[in-house]
Amino acid sequence: MPSPAEAPPEALATRAERHVRDILTHAVLHTNRRAVVVADELSHLSRVLARAYRACLPDALYVDFDSSGHEQVLQSFADLEAGDLVVLVQSSSFRLGAFRIRVELFKRGLKVIEHPHLGRMPESEHDTYVDALAYDPAYYRGVGSELKRRIDRASGAVVDSGGERLIYGSAFEPAKLNVGDYSGMANVGGQFPIGEVFTEPVRLESVNGRVRIFVFGDTEFRVNVPPSPITLHIEQGRVTDVRDSTPDFERVLAQIRADEEVLVRELGFGMNRAMTVERRVSDIGTYERMCGIHLSLGAKHGVYGKPGLNRRHTKYHVDVFALTESVTLDDEIVFRNGAWCV
Repeated sequence: MPSPAEAPPEALATRAERHVRDILTHAVLHTNRRAVVVADELSHLSRVLARAYRACLPDALYVDFDSSGHEQVLQSFADLEAGDLVVLVQSSSFRLGAFRIRVELFKRGLKVIEHPHLGRMPESEHDTYVDALAYDPAYYRGVGSELKRRIDRASGAVVDSGGERLIYGSAFEPAKLNVGDYSGMANVGGQFPIGEVFTEPVRLESVNGRVRIFVFGDTEFRVNVPPSPITLHIEQGRVTDVRDSTPDFERVLAQIRADEEVLVRELGFGMNRAMTVERRVSDIGTYERMCGIHLSLGAKHGVYGKPGLNRRHTKYHVDVFALTESVTLDDEIVFRNGAWCV
């Protein structure tokens, strides 16, 4: 028999089931309520997660999206009541005509767990994705709440990306938490994996300096890794110059500039320790939770309003990821050596 140190790694399906059970129990607080699981089986990862949810929710109604008509899928939601649960396991992103699935389900007071774009992750990334589903309430809620407290009281910040400094000379908008604690919130659930605190400066023009980025979201919403870090020069909250760019990144900038300025808006404090600079997944919406700092380029932000920026007319919110040596809020270092230190 192998010794404990030599024991084989836990199987992917076993880890997925354990993490799903923790999400249901500790994050969305699902009890003996009705549940519907809508899934496709077009990717290996979607099949792994679908089986994990079926194991954890044996009494749930299971709907195979590919073999069901839209009316059948919608009918599966019809008898649910506020507080019941819907799980969406998607290799791409489900479309039901004009029915905006998560938005409409939230309007009815339903809990929603969504796993979109699973087909973007090749098999080499499946371990990372499943590990990113692990839910540690003490870490996410404790560190997340403390980060929010410090962000909300700060009058500025500095992001040091290894010799380049991006300086925020403004207080911040009230930080929002995506840490699996939905108490006091209108909606319960959302896209998983989770792990993020985000904000933006009250005065966008207060952001100046340089930042080195190692990943950006490309025009296909995938993680794009340039051969060497790209340096953004930012003046009064706008990208004014780029060093060591790539053709793919220039396409992103050209797409934004065709319609609006390349503003720097979101300041995201990613908390998910399963994803790092070296350990990545291809879907940009998932990797957004990686442990470190990400920014958004473009004029769009659905949470925070700004004078002169009409939400209906802004178009772009492109995530870029800073090579982060440290983050300082006022005079307090809150991130160093790849981890939050609050």
